[in-house]
Amino acid sequence: MSIDFLRKCSELLNTNKPFAIATVVRVRGSSSAKPGAQAIIDTEGNLVSGWIGGGCAESTVKHEALARLKDGRPQTITLDMTDEVLGVGMPCGGVMEVYIEPVLPKPQLLIVGHGRIAESLAMLGRLMNFAVTIDDPAASREAFPGAERVITDDFELGSPSITAQTYVVIATQHKQDHRWLERALASDAPYIALIASRFRAGLVLDYLAESGMSKEKLARVSSPAGLNIGAATPEEIALSIMAQIVALRRGASGLPFGSAPQPAEQPAAATITRCEADAASGKPPQP
Repeated sequence: MSIDFLRKCSELLNTNKPFAIATVVRVRGSSSAKPGAQAIIDTEGNLVSGWIGGGCAESTVKHEALARLKDGRPQTITLDMTDEVLGVGMPCGGVMEVYIEPVLPKPQLLIVGHGRIAESLAMLGRLMNFAVTIDDPAASREAFPGAERVITDDFELGSPSITAQTYVVIATQHKQDHRWLERALASDAPYIALIASRFRAGLVLDYLAESGMSKEKLARVSSPAGLNIGAATPEEIALSIMAQIVALRRGASGLPFGSAPQPAEQPAAATITRCEADAASGKPPQP
């Protein structure tokens, strides 16, 4: 692994940009790339560092890397380069196995509000390896020692960015919760929870609906927030919310074991016998 390769990995990690590392782990027969060859593929499908073979082998690895970045699971693929007609388009006479591993930044947990539920949720988020941000004028660093950021001056609700990796929990105690919901629903956040009584949540959601918010968008709001575990204390409520977030991230049902199908296991090794670019277009593979 070269210094330049490590430097590029560090650069992407420091900017919280996802990427995938493809490593040639085994070669049988003839191949332009040798075992140990590595490449970095970004979220646009660009090979930004390294090399794992050219032509259609490279395009196939890029295609699979994007899929792994999407589902977050590593996979080993086998590229058949023994057949000019049915292979991946590079009749080198060999078979190459490539391990593709997605490298994803920490998921973000944005907690809007303060109080015991927020404090407990922040602690659980840190234990689950989330980067925790607290946004509330009444929050203090002492109350949230594990948070990476504690924002107390975000009066225009514009400081923390909300991305497809941000899980948002709104616990404002009715202060500007409708504005935070508007902002969260305008983003790609995979999880948006509103901690409020059923009556208060109904008022807020009705207000947003009357303001023109679509039913599809409002359906993204989890309220009551969390899984039904009979939570009664602030700590238990925080646990139910964190459990719901973990279930969503892992593609699980949140039901007891044995009562529903379990999440899919890591993808098995796949043998690629046709160039992905040709397969997508329906064209015959090119040598």
